[in-house]
Amino acid sequence: MKLYCEVEVVSRHLPTLGLRNRGKGVRAVVSLCQLRGPAKSEPTGPRPACLLVSTLKDRRGTRYELKENIEQFFTKFVDEGKATIRLKEPPVDICLSKADPGSLKSFLSALRLAHRGCDINTSLSTLTSVKSSEFEKFKTKMIITCKKEYPLSKNFPYSLEHLQTSYCGLIRIDMRMLCLKNLLKLDLSHNHIKKLPATTGDLIHLQELDLSDNHLESFSVAFCQSALQKSLRRLDLSKNRIKALPVQFCQLQQLTDLKLDDNELIQLPFKIGQLKNLRFLSAARNKLPVLPSEFKNLSLEYLDLFGNTFEQPKTLPVIKLQVPLSLLESTARTMLCKRIPYASHLIPFHLCQDLDTAKTCICGRFCLTSFIQGTATMNLHSVAHTVVLVDNMGGTEAPITCYFCSLTCYINSSDMFK
Repeated sequence: MKLYCEVEVVSRHLPTLGLRNRGKGVRAVVSLCQLRGPAKSEPTGPRPACLLVSTLKDRRGTRYELKENIEQFFTKFVDEGKATIRLKEPPVDICLSKADPGSLKSFLSALRLAHRGCDINTSLSTLTSVKSSEFEKFKTKMIITCKKEYPLSKNFPYSLEHLQTSYCGLIRIDMRMLCLKNLLKLDLSHNHIKKLPATTGDLIHLQELDLSDNHLESFSVAFCQSALQKSLRRLDLSKNRIKALPVQFCQLQQLTDLKLDDNELIQLPFKIGQLKNLRFLSAARNKLPVLPSEFKNLSLEYLDLFGNTFEQPKTLPVIKLQVPLSLLESTARTMLCKRIPYASHLIPFHLCQDLDTAKTCICGRFCLTSFIQGTATMNLHSVAHTVVLVDNMGGTEAPITCYFCSLTCYINSSDMFK
């Protein structure tokens, strides 16, 4: 029975000697083994199990007795692949990390049985040196660029931090990939993926995701509301068939790089101004007629909107003012202005959707169904340091939608439409 992880063996005598441990684990194979059997003349019986910690530098490993020798287990972070085994003799703490949580739980259960001297319901190997090939399972990077190289009969190494599977003809994301909890970068470009599974958000440490040149037609709301809100930095959705991104997309507030080129986008997320960390945005060769009102809140280093079907600003505004305001409109404006929290377990779901899609007036207040809508021209250099020309005529201006919560706000901003 083996566990592939990082191991740090800490002596509890070090502090009394005024010494400190180096505090860094090493790649290791931790094995639950049995001592070699007795001679034929000796009576047979259950052989005690022991723990063998082998590293690439010491493949023969260090052996630790287990029977009645474990003082304590520390398993608070076992779901993160971490645990500590405190031994009585020698007085050391064996700290395990970067292990598969499922394998770690099974391994710890077996250790508990070995400590009690109970029979372990699995076959144990005898003490032998670990082969150097065993340490290949600690690979942190794997690049697959054709179908022949794609693993069908074995799992991906659990320690992977960078995985690329391009030109493999994948029509869905392999669920085995979603078990790679250490993954930082996932490249699935040049495949035929049509949909993201809801569990993609389980890759809680993922920082870069490349889904370019696939067949995506929509983007998962569950993905936007997952733990990736805190980790995802770079997202490439170029060369797909996406027509619109969900409102919740702007909850991915750690994004710094976003590529949306060569899709069928007819609009950008109207809350895109919430992406405060976004620095590089590329949405060339789409079907954008106008930019959302919150686009002006971005602060970019690079912007590419070339080849979109931008319309000329409309001279006449769309007036949808309600006088007096309805109770719903008035209440919604107050909730949003006062930042009163809301959720589907507090108010009806359709009201949550209305609040999520509220428009923002240029004065900073909000409006739902009572507003004036106009279109103005914005110089893209006002939001980006480097701007790719939007057309072959050398233009750097694009139309932007503007909302006004009252007639007063509209009159005060009339210069925008001249």
